[in-house]
Amino acid sequence: MTDQRGGAVDESRVLTEGPWTHRFVGANGSRFHVVEAGTGPMVLFLHGFPEHWWAWHQMVPAVADAGFRAVAVDLRGYGASDKPPRGYDGYTLAADIAGLIRALGERSATIVGSGLGGMVAWTVASFHPSLVRRLVVLGAPHPLRLRAAIFADPRGQFTASTPALKFQLPRYEHVLTRDGAAAIGEILRRWGGPQWVAGADFEAYAERCREAMCIPQAAFCALEGYRWAFRSVLRLHGYRFVRLMQKPLSTPTLQLHGALDAASLPRTALGSGRYVVAPYEWRLLDEVGHFPHLEAPELVLGEILRWAKT
Repeated sequence: MTDQRGGAVDESRVLTEGPWTHRFVGANGSRFHVVEAGTGPMVLFLHGFPEHWWAWHQMVPAVADAGFRAVAVDLRGYGASDKPPRGYDGYTLAADIAGLIRALGERSATIVGSGLGGMVAWTVASFHPSLVRRLVVLGAPHPLRLRAAIFADPRGQFTASTPALKFQLPRYEHVLTRDGAAAIGEILRRWGGPQWVAGADFEAYAERCREAMCIPQAAFCALEGYRWAFRSVLRLHGYRFVRLMQKPLSTPTLQLHGALDAASLPRTALGSGRYVVAPYEWRLLDEVGHFPHLEAPELVLGEILRWAKT
């Protein structure tokens, strides 16, 4: 994909101006692009695949207006953040966010994560509980629930995970970026709820995601996290990760899940509460797919503010 002048897409294309400030922050040995607005207790937003920080462009100013410091980050390998060839394992991704909270001068934060970002959020709360004041997870089962369901539910979660299974193929990132990353638009359509996909805002959002995935190395980095998740099943590294994730969470957790989520099935996510010993709430969202923050933004905003203010 090229810009209007015929040049290749670069990281500047995700530095969209708005009621927020763009910053670059060093944490865990890498440089992260963050977008922030407001003052007060920090609410940190973690996007999913195939997105970048723009996933939260509606939430950041609204949460800031409600009296919080709202921060959205491009995860390692995405958007305008660094794209090192390694570091896409669960341990490092969690350490990225822990380091980022400290680098931003905070002692703790409410973390809101969607999809892949939700999986990272579960892990941060498990590995670094003192840094996570409250947790809101959208469209993301607890990592151990997802891992178990892929093997135990072949007609359900295993089938739903087929796109991620294809990510294991060598050089599949070139498939994702072919024809202006048309495959990214197809993934959004497959995972999104039908009302959102048919709505007026979908194509513009898909275009932004496609463009961001065409930033050099972004597609490779995005796939590396999925590759580690599957390959680690057969490795000691992954066995240790499972052992550590079995520790119950002491962070109050709100889990919102779309009833039509075709990426992480509701029946997969439903049992995640067994890993939380703190206050926990589950809410199933009717007519919503894998992207509740975009498909039902007002409802999700209300729930985030309710949970963060408690």
